Amino acid sequence: MKVVLQRVSRASVTVDGQITGHIDEGLMLLVGIAVGDTERDVAYMADKCLNLRVFNDEQGRMNRSLLDTGGAILAVSQFTLLGETRKGRRPSYIQAAPPEQAQTLYNLFVENLRQKGVKVACGVFGAMMQVELVNDGPVTLIIESKNGEKL
Repeated sequence: MKVVLQRVSRASVTVDGQITGHIDEGLMLLVGIAVGDTERDVAYMADKCLNLRVFNDEQGRMNRSLLDTGGAILAVSQFTLLGETRKGRRPSYIQAAPPEQAQTLYNLFVENLRQKGVKVACGVFGAMMQVELVNDGPVTLIIESKNGEKL
């Protein structure tokens, strides 16, 4: 599982001209589910995203987590994060989980986040989406679960 995490002052996702998700201050999460990912990966990634200290404290140091700040999350499924580009000029997506498995694990990821009391807005799984955000900092991190090995 791979997540691109961005600290944002606001973010939104639009599908077919309709805003399906919008947040103010918080985290934008682009979520890629890989072949072999499990519920263990989902739990690890949800915990990591919620507790990573990427928000400033009173001294201006990144020392506070999303749970500390009360911010929200915009989570968007994005299989292209698993694109392999080392060979040729056309990305290969063989490392991306099949849609049925990916959707199940993505939904579980969102539910894990919500269970911690966080407001989570979403895109539409499998849809063509337009994502807008204002990256605050900018702060952008790539987080990988390595199939739960770090648990």
